[in-house]
Amino acid sequence: MPLVHVVIVLIVVGVLLWLVNTYIPMQATIKKILNAVVVIAVVLWLLNGFGLLEPLLNIHIGK
Repeated sequence: MPLVHVVIVLIVVGVLLWLVNTYIPMQATIKKILNAVVVIAVVLWLLNGFGLLEPLLNIHIGK
């Protein structure tokens, strides 16, 4: 995945999240949940994009 693509997607997601947080009236708890979901989704997307998610899924605990 090209680095330019990653940067563009991060900028677009950040601007969209900022627009939602600024211009759509919501309770503070809903905003926190939305922000957490978006951050988790972006982190998982980045891990998958750089090939780091697959080794994490192969970890087994116990027998």
